[in-house]
Amino acid sequence: MNDAVEYLRFLQNIGVDVIPSALAGELKNALTVSTPAESPPAEGTIMNVVARFSEMAADVAGCERCGLGKSRNMAVFGAGNPDTDLMFIGEGPGYDEDQQGIPFVGKAGQLLTKIINAIELDREDVYITNIVKCRPPGNRDPLPEEAGACHPYLSEQIRLIQPKIICTLGRHASQVILNTTESISRLRGRFHSINGIMIMPTYHPAYLLRNASGKRPVWEDMQKIRDYLKENSDMYQRSQYGRDTGSS
Repeated sequence: MNDAVEYLRFLQNIGVDVIPSALAGELKNALTVSTPAESPPAEGTIMNVVARFSEMAADVAGCERCGLGKSRNMAVFGAGNPDTDLMFIGEGPGYDEDQQGIPFVGKAGQLLTKIINAIELDREDVYITNIVKCRPPGNRDPLPEEAGACHPYLSEQIRLIQPKIICTLGRHASQVILNTTESISRLRGRFHSINGIMIMPTYHPAYLLRNASGKRPVWEDMQKIRDYLKENSDMYQRSQYGRDTGSS
């Protein structure tokens, strides 16, 4: 599909309604979806991960390793598919997440859902979490000691999920995961590899709500993620088969 057409469809998916009429008709072109070649992993393995996540979520709910445990309303462990190949990691919960105990449910979260949908996945296909599991007061960046206190939880989430790709959302999450002080504008746009996992930093959805100019770079990053999953992920192929079957 033509890149300009794909970008226009991405804008439409994330809520930009004004599309040049000359190209609007081309958005009807659909991607060809192939039937997956392999069966999903054994249910027992997935259930073991789910059980471990339940234990960890209970630990996080009672955690007071740092001051955030005293100031929060609810801990936000993470949500999504533990059998995924794509994991999103943000910086920390905001007000809405602190009230509901679910990551990315506010306006930025709603935009993230649209971004996920734009690469032909649903939120239920991916796993979403944050560097810290409790809301920093005033939505400030997590302090190093706060990120350090949550590091064992995050490391275990990554170890159990074993994603092929981690998409880090925003400067802070990207710098923590990649252990760097480089700016997000320099980090994004390419894959970084850590222990065999591909890391794709991109702008945080909250940034896109304030700066529409960031939408094009984010779409470029999402295209790279989608293309990598198409070539390397049975999970992605299964999700496409489900979409194709559901629409028939």
